[in-house]
Amino acid sequence: MNTYKINTPKEFEQFRDEFGYVVEGNIEVNCCLNFKGRLNVSGYLWIKAGNSIEAGGWIRAGGWIRAGNSYGISAGLYITCKGVLRYGLKCFAGICTWREISEAEKTITCGKHEGGKIEYGILKEIGLEEENPL
Repeated sequence: MNTYKINTPKEFEQFRDEFGYVVEGNIEVNCCLNFKGRLNVSGYLWIKAGNSIEAGGWIRAGGWIRAGNSYGISAGLYITCKGVLRYGLKCFAGICTWREISEAEKTITCGKHEGGKIEYGILKEIGLEEENPL
């Protein structure tokens, strides 16, 4: 799986599509990004610079999400992470202001929760997949 290191917002534009951004692989962000639409990462999502992750729609990462040192994650709809979900202070999912949402759309699904406090949303830990030794 490829790992893409993003050092400027311009480098991130290579992943844009009509609905937001799709990354087939891992992504390490070393700058501040401010964008609208969805972010779908098949591998892990790592944000070094900046203090938080905020999405008007949903956030999905195949691996793990780590956000800021003392800040957190805010998503208008659900958050899905197959690995470890780790963030600073607070996490909000399902804070959609433009329509009514379902229970599923305010669910934070992750392999293991190691973040701060879930201030709004429903936590669903699914367990971590065991790594297959070679």
